Amino acid sequence: MIVVTGGAGFIGSAIVWRLNELGREDIIIVDVFDETEKWKNLIPLRFADVFDKDDFGHMLSSDFLKRFEVDTMFHMGACSATTEKNFDFLLRNNYEYSKYLCEKSLDSNVRFIYASSAATYGDGSQGYSDDESLLETLRPLNGYGYSKHMFDLWAKRSRILDRIAGLKYFNVYGPNEYHKGDMRSVVNKCYDQIKETGKARLFKSDREGIEDGGQRRDFIYVKDAVEMTLHFMNNKLASGIYNIGTGEAHSFRELVAPVFGALGLKENIEYFEMPEVLKSKYQYFTEADISKLRDTGFTQQATPIKDAVSDYVKNYLDTGYPYLSSTEIQKTIQ
Repeated sequence: MIVVTGGAGFIGSAIVWRLNELGREDIIIVDVFDETEKWKNLIPLRFADVFDKDDFGHMLSSDFLKRFEVDTMFHMGACSATTEKNFDFLLRNNYEYSKYLCEKSLDSNVRFIYASSAATYGDGSQGYSDDESLLETLRPLNGYGYSKHMFDLWAKRSRILDRIAGLKYFNVYGPNEYHKGDMRSVVNKCYDQIKETGKARLFKSDREGIEDGGQRRDFIYVKDAVEMTLHFMNNKLASGIYNIGTGEAHSFRELVAPVFGALGLKENIEYFEMPEVLKSKYQYFTEADISKLRDTGFTQQATPIKDAVSDYVKNYLDTGYPYLSSTEIQKTIQ
């Protein structure tokens, strides 16, 4: 069996989708089903069972993992809002719960693969290397990033990084992020803006030498992120912390321009002032160093940004059924 926490969420449900494509249905999904509509991500997927996060936590106290012969746990569940200010909430959900799941997994000899985040790198002044010897030098800019950083540091202090895999996801975008509200990707938000007003809106730059829309991030399509993630299930010798990105930064304008192209429209971007509350916490540049990932034997190339955005728009956002689903279902709606 495979456990996917956050299995109804963005990356988690995409992992389940890809496992289904590979013929796997022996999957247990764990999540918190609040007032969002992320449950819709599950409709076209195939899995064995679904459990509430807290209920699952209690179940682990009774040798659940051994009884159900769980082989791998993908721990993708977390509060991922970079604007969350309740650090007690972040501490319980992103740190304490992660420690508990990790310890239970190791006790049962279960492969533990967890989501860290590029938000742990802060303003990038210390670079974007996933060298574990540099962990203590990082300074996250928000509570979310710090809660993820805390777990990375705990794993290092506990001397278990040689037994688990932590994945620092950079800017992931793609199908199944619809429930994320303001945390949706810029592609998703700009698609809605273009459909409603004919134009997309991006932040102005307040840094000398960087033009409006010229802020650059390592944007990675969720399908590529999932391929990298599953690599760590298949390659159990790869352990430690790894960046999950393309290794190449692109500007927000480069990210949004293909949305217009996919819709057959002329580019029309409006730039507006960045809110003051974000200015001190905003990453102007991120670019994953993925040499360590390559060293584990992962050779697949990331989808070019224009092709990835076009796939997202044409085959998901602009269809009547925008969720990741089996190849057969997807063909019927195109």
